[in-house]
Amino acid sequence: MLEGIWSDQAARGEGQPAAESETDIAAARVDGAQRKTVPLPSILGPVRPPNALLPKGTPANLRRFAESPVPRRAINVIKDRIAGMDWQVQLRRGYTLDDVPDAHVRMEILRRTLEEPNDSDSFRSVVEQALEDTLVGGFGAIEMERTDDPARPFALWPVDGATIQLNANWDGNQSSPRYAQNTNGIGPGSKIPLYDNELMYIRLNPRSHTPFGLGSLEVAFEAVNSFLAAHRYAGRLASNSVVQYALWLNETTPDHHNRLLRWWQDEIEGTGRVPLLTCEQKPEVLKFTGGTDAELRLQWQEFLIRMIANAFGLPPMLLGLENDVNRNTAQEMLDESFRTTIAPMARMLAEHFTRDLFCKRLGWREFEFVFNDLDVGDEMETVQIQTALLKAGILTVDEVRAQRGLRPLAPTLQLEKAASDPQSAGSEP
Repeated sequence: MLEGIWSDQAARGEGQPAAESETDIAAARVDGAQRKTVPLPSILGPVRPPNALLPKGTPANLRRFAESPVPRRAINVIKDRIAGMDWQVQLRRGYTLDDVPDAHVRMEILRRTLEEPNDSDSFRSVVEQALEDTLVGGFGAIEMERTDDPARPFALWPVDGATIQLNANWDGNQSSPRYAQNTNGIGPGSKIPLYDNELMYIRLNPRSHTPFGLGSLEVAFEAVNSFLAAHRYAGRLASNSVVQYALWLNETTPDHHNRLLRWWQDEIEGTGRVPLLTCEQKPEVLKFTGGTDAELRLQWQEFLIRMIANAFGLPPMLLGLENDVNRNTAQEMLDESFRTTIAPMARMLAEHFTRDLFCKRLGWREFEFVFNDLDVGDEMETVQIQTALLKAGILTVDEVRAQRGLRPLAPTLQLEKAASDPQSAGSEP
């Protein structure tokens, strides 16, 4: 059914500029690049009565869980670290400056355009939204459109990945839609078809039995649900809203019991007064709990936090558990989380920019997007290695500068460098 809708829309030309569709998003235009996706389709749905039966909204539950403290901390640790990395555009392997004479000019164009992908977003804001959806549901999405300005060849917009539907029967034909965005509208224009070179769709944990990814929060769904339930119970228990004891009055008549209950509720409860009781036998207090912190189930909550950290690939200390951490183990766990969680996700994002944006959308296969901070360990050790490779003639000055995200030296500066360091100049081919 979905593929039929896509094919019908493509046949009617609805896969062309979105200004022809019923959804008015004419404001989303950058130098001739017309945005096709709807920014916030969740607010465009029809109004439903409060008692209407709705299907389980898994994306809605995931986003609600993502706003709770522990998952939010895990998401921010990964998202902010990647979004704050330094990055550059460089030539891909197999290409040289002789092969691409205007490489520096085009790399500068790509960098300036990525820094200002549209009129309202920066590179960091676009990447943060895509990484958020990737971690929450495994469905990060960025729309890519060509512009008419050679100095700004493309425009990027973040897309709600939960509204993107995939064509499982897509055979690789670039002339047929691969994706569609559900705008929650009614009628033929409720689904916007998108081609393979128009949408950057980031799947976390891709699998062979489903076209969808698997987000870290989806893996931790049960653990987060159990943690929130335990947290609410502990909150009610600590705030004394859960009954923890009772009074046992021996050999009292029902009339006496009712009179005592009304007197306590009317005169004593909530007033702070000291009650005075006169009876033949002293009332006995029956405790339902032990009255200790064990009733708060703190160890169970700690275990669930560790499970959430494992689902995100982070050490528990980054989520606030620091009981069994010292200086040596802390640094080792931080390095391990960077190598196994943050760096792979950053490389995946860089590969999507290279393949989807540079190659598919622009056709500039000579360039690649890279993060400069992925292989950084000890800064002093890195400098020593680069200096040794430079002196041995294995690397040139420009190659070392490229590794550090710097521009090549001008020819005059290269001559001055060679005159001041003849040993290094003589080792270069």
